[in-house]
Amino acid sequence: MKFMKLGSKPDTFQTDGNNVRYVASELASDIIISVGDIKFCLHKFPLLSKSSHIQTLISLNNEENVAEVQISDIPGGASTFEICAKFCYGMTVTLNAYNVIATRCAAEYLGMHESIEKGNLIYKIDVFLSSSIFRSWKDSIILLQTSKSMLPLVEDLKVVNHCIQSIANKACVDVAKVDWSYTYNRKKLPEENGIESNQNGVRTRLVPKDWWVEDLCELEVDLYKSVITNIKSKEVQSNEVIGEALKAYAYRRLPNFSKGMIQCRDVSKHRLIVETIVWLLPTEKGSVPCRFLLKLLKAAIFVELGDRAKEELVKRIGQQLEEASVSDILIQAPDGDATTYDVSIVQNIVREFLMKDHNAEIESIGGGELEEIRKPGILSDASKLMVAKLIDGYLAEIAKDPSLPLTDFVKLAELVSSISRPAHDGLYRAIDTYLKEHPGISKGEKKRICKLMDCRKLSVDACLHAMQNERLPLRVVVQVLYFEQLRTAASSGTSTPDIPRGFKDLNNGSNGSSRSGTTNPEDELDAVATAEELKALRKELASLRLSNGVGNNDKDGDVKPSMDKAVIGKVKGLLKSKKSFIKLWASKGGQGENSGSDSSESISSANPEEAKSTPSRNRRHSVS
Repeated sequence: MKFMKLGSKPDTFQTDGNNVRYVASELASDIIISVGDIKFCLHKFPLLSKSSHIQTLISLNNEENVAEVQISDIPGGASTFEICAKFCYGMTVTLNAYNVIATRCAAEYLGMHESIEKGNLIYKIDVFLSSSIFRSWKDSIILLQTSKSMLPLVEDLKVVNHCIQSIANKACVDVAKVDWSYTYNRKKLPEENGIESNQNGVRTRLVPKDWWVEDLCELEVDLYKSVITNIKSKEVQSNEVIGEALKAYAYRRLPNFSKGMIQCRDVSKHRLIVETIVWLLPTEKGSVPCRFLLKLLKAAIFVELGDRAKEELVKRIGQQLEEASVSDILIQAPDGDATTYDVSIVQNIVREFLMKDHNAEIESIGGGELEEIRKPGILSDASKLMVAKLIDGYLAEIAKDPSLPLTDFVKLAELVSSISRPAHDGLYRAIDTYLKEHPGISKGEKKRICKLMDCRKLSVDACLHAMQNERLPLRVVVQVLYFEQLRTAASSGTSTPDIPRGFKDLNNGSNGSSRSGTTNPEDELDAVATAEELKALRKELASLRLSNGVGNNDKDGDVKPSMDKAVIGKVKGLLKSKKSFIKLWASKGGQGENSGSDSSESISSANPEEAKSTPSRNRRHSVS
């Protein structure tokens, strides 16, 4: 730390009790100056020679025959007045970054200018500031922080502006020229990891680009805002470094910010900090991590920040939503809300993400050809898939909330329904969780939520779980059984075309049913598709898997087809045992129900070739 010593005489100020200060001298004091509760018993001549303000006060008091002078509003109070008084006596005083700004304001108050005496206190302090303090990185920060208590006097003296400019200039200097001390505990430097830079036998230390961000965290929010604004205006530091600075400040100044929450006794103070950080964020995407933005949004909600700031954060988060994790977007619902999480704000974030996909642009290139130019903001397939999986995981978490309305669940799932993904296991898990936590929902609501997934995109493990899941509607279980048998049969390479034929008979065999067309489809389904029948279907599926396994391991190529025929015959016979069940499937199979978010095809249309089969072919039971 830089310091300056003024004067050469020994310090002879002494204390008589707690509230009286005097100068040990052979001459008796001839003036009493009261500063607050402290009385200073001093001599007129040293003070009059350097302070125009004291000259004025004494002249007025002499007219009124008053021996005591009141100074109640001097900046810094009694401590800074004592420094100025000692300077008047020529006693040794030490100025540093902690006391120089208060002393400078007190000297201004006392009128200690060059016009009163050459080399007066104001002149010496200004030289010290320009030659030492403003040239020191840490001293400038200390000075700026201590100036907080001196506002607005220091603004009138232009000291704050000079200090801010000095700090901003140093923060923007080339890292190769940084040779002063700074704080950096956020990351280990290369040499701390055992890596040293050695050039021509001289070891040099690598200075990180964000070397300055941690020291600036000491500043109060208004001063911090002024410094960062000045740094940004120079357009030297990258947006990523500015983002790192804001991130470091948030973690330092907002208690428990790292945990996605804030413990604050002074809500207004923390609201100002959050608002300042939001408006200082660089506009470029990727300047700060999405996780930081989400924590900032949670903090903004907690301190009840204005809607405009929250909307800005939602927009920024939507631009890089693919970087987030499920825990990041679990945002607590406001107090008094029946639900646990705020689903609506996540819906808004997803909408912002999807809006980026409307920015494709067609431009003309050489030769008159047209080519689609993808701007940086256009969504990639990988980003879409990551967001779809993110929302699937989020739905599985919020589904555990017993108070979550079905509408909120479905609306959010439908937002990403246009994003094609190879598997719907995550969505199935979310749906199953919701059904488990909300056993009282109606059959129509079950049907609505199950239409969100495509049974053809469930993995083998998910199919096995779904086939035994009593929470799912029976129609969905039958669909899963069908597609799993189709997949299992297809793996054999010989019997794939025949497996759907039994189900095709189910689709086209309504002529044997005598049920009225006005019957409630859901009630009819529950009446004809019993648990025993589903159990039998599962058993046939297991047999089909076993037959495929044996066929693959048997050396005789005729074993597998014969076993396939037997299993297919059993499945067909079981499916034809209920005429009403056949009629129901015929009436509903072509409407694309429960076909999933990525396709509107019905089960019967899964195999186009089967739709073209002739009646004679439908009656054929052999496997060619």
